[in-house]
Amino acid sequence: MSTVKLAQKDFDRDAKFAKAMHGDSYKKTGLSALISKAKEASDVSNAAYFKHWDGGVEKTDEDKRLGDYSQLTAHYYNLVTDFYEYGWGSSFHFSRYYKGEAFRQATARHEHFLAHKMNITEDMKVLDVGCGVGGPGREICRFTDCSIVGLNNNDYQIERANHYAQKYKLDHKLSYVKGDFMQMEFEPESFDAVYAIEATVHAPVLEGVYSEIYKVLKPGGTFGVYEWVMTDKYDEENEEHRKIAYGIEVGDGIPKMYKREVAEQALRNVGFEIEYQQDLADKEDEIPWYYPLTGEWKYVQTFGDYFTIFRTSKLGRAVTTEAVGLMEKLGLAPKGSKQVTNALEDAAVNLVEGGKQKLFTPMFLYVCKKPLNAKD
Repeated sequence: MSTVKLAQKDFDRDAKFAKAMHGDSYKKTGLSALISKAKEASDVSNAAYFKHWDGGVEKTDEDKRLGDYSQLTAHYYNLVTDFYEYGWGSSFHFSRYYKGEAFRQATARHEHFLAHKMNITEDMKVLDVGCGVGGPGREICRFTDCSIVGLNNNDYQIERANHYAQKYKLDHKLSYVKGDFMQMEFEPESFDAVYAIEATVHAPVLEGVYSEIYKVLKPGGTFGVYEWVMTDKYDEENEEHRKIAYGIEVGDGIPKMYKREVAEQALRNVGFEIEYQQDLADKEDEIPWYYPLTGEWKYVQTFGDYFTIFRTSKLGRAVTTEAVGLMEKLGLAPKGSKQVTNALEDAAVNLVEGGKQKLFTPMFLYVCKKPLNAKD
C-alpha cells in the first residue's frame, strides 16, 4: 500500500474559495461562465496549479504533486471546467466512435455500455467516483433508473451538477457529495455498484482509491472503471514517451500516469476479482477515440464536427488561444486563462500522439466484483 500522505481536508475553506472565485457562474455555461470569475481568486488558483509544473519534464517535482493530489485536482477543475463544457459538453470523457455517429450519441453509448457491462438496475444505489458536472450520471440514471450519488472534491462542479439535476428534474435520483476519493466518508458496504469514468487517474496511487471503493461496495457488488493508463508499449526510459506522458499530466491535472499493469495489480491487491478487461481504444476503429482532438477534416461526419475539427485544427487552436488571451488583456477573462488554454491545447496534442503510437489509452475498461465472502 502507498505511503503517499493523505490530504488534509478543509471543506469549509474550499467552499469559501469556490464561492469567491465562481460566484453564481455555475448557472452559466462555457465562456459566459469564464468571464464571470473573480479575477483575484482565479489568479490564486492558477498559481497554485501551475507551481507543480515549473521544473519541466526533467526537473518537475513528482513527489510534491503526488502529495498535493487533492488541491492539485481541485485547482485544475476550478480552472478548466468552463473550457471543458465549452469544447466538449458535460461528459468529460472520450468514447469509441462509429462511422456516421454523432458525437453526443457516441458519448451516451459509451456510458450505456459501462452500465450494461456492470448490470446496473433500477433498484441499485450507485456511487459515481469523480462525477464531474454530472453528465454521465444523468445519462446512466435515465438509462437504468437507478439512484446515483456523485463524489467530487471540487465545489464548483458540485454546484453545476446540482443545477443540472434540478434543471432536468432528476434531483430525486441524483445527489452529490464533497469528498476525497482517497479517504471516503461513506459507511462501509453502502453501495450496490460503483463506477468511475476517467477519474481515478487523478489518484496519487491507484491502490489508495481502489481500496476505498472496495470498502464502500457491498459484497458481491460491481466496480466498473474506464481507466487512463499508459499501455504495455510505453517505456518510462524513452525520452519521447516520457514527454508525451508529461504533456498529458500537465494539461489534465494528473499527479502521475501509470501503466496498465499497475492498475490491474492494484485492483487485485485490494481484493477485487476482475471479470472483464479490455482496452476499448485498441479495437482498430475506423474513427479513433482521439478524432475530436486531431483537427483532421477526414473525420468530419456531422455538421457539428465542422466546428469541432476547426476548433482543434492548428488555425482553430491559434484563434482560440489568442481570443482567450485578448479577453484576458481586456480584463474579461481571469489572469492566466491563456496559460490554461495553452496547457489544454498541449495536452490534446500529446493525447493524440499517445493514441496514434498506442502508448496511452483513456478507456481501459475493468469490470470487477467484490467477493461475496469479502471481509474488510
